[in-house]
Amino acid sequence: MIWVTVASVLGGTLVLAGLPKLRDRAGLLTAVQGYALLPAPVEAAVARLLPIAEIVVGGALILGIARTWAALAAAALFLAFFAGLTINLVRGRRDLDCGCFAFGGSDDVPRIGWFHAARAGALALTSVALAVTAGAGAGVLEHLAGVAAAALFLSASAAFAQLRAVVSLGRRPVDDHLSPASTSLRALEPLR
Repeated sequence: MIWVTVASVLGGTLVLAGLPKLRDRAGLLTAVQGYALLPAPVEAAVARLLPIAEIVVGGALILGIARTWAALAAAALFLAFFAGLTINLVRGRRDLDCGCFAFGGSDDVPRIGWFHAARAGALALTSVALAVTAGAGAGVLEHLAGVAAAALFLSASAAFAQLRAVVSLGRRPVDDHLSPASTSLRALEPLR
């Protein structure tokens, strides 16, 4: 069941990354062009084929189809992401839209960091480990349990990411604007 769960987490990650890219091909092309690694015709081909590849490979991992090949294909995708991110970080180019799961809005300032590269590298290594340990498939109930565990993990991860985007622990930029007003109000309090 562990293999199925890990494969389903990786597959779910790829599917969740591929679906938004299908809906926003122009945003994906802009993100690919931002990396400045490929010739223009190849950038356009990547923007067309990447979401389909992510969804197909992710689906194969979740369903347990061609287990070794699906895991190797996932490793190749994650390794390509790792290389693109790392090359740009080494170049000092951080103001890029990662293009990992969705694209920033017009008000968002896109940024990549070493976390993105480390995540892609860890996913690539995990995919290689899956390919090496693929072995025989699991029974139907075991497979369903593994997929359910992966769905729970991915749901919790998505909820945490959304919560982190909304809730800020510690000092917030608005505090800098409100602090002088708060000080002024406290200074006026004894006059009442």
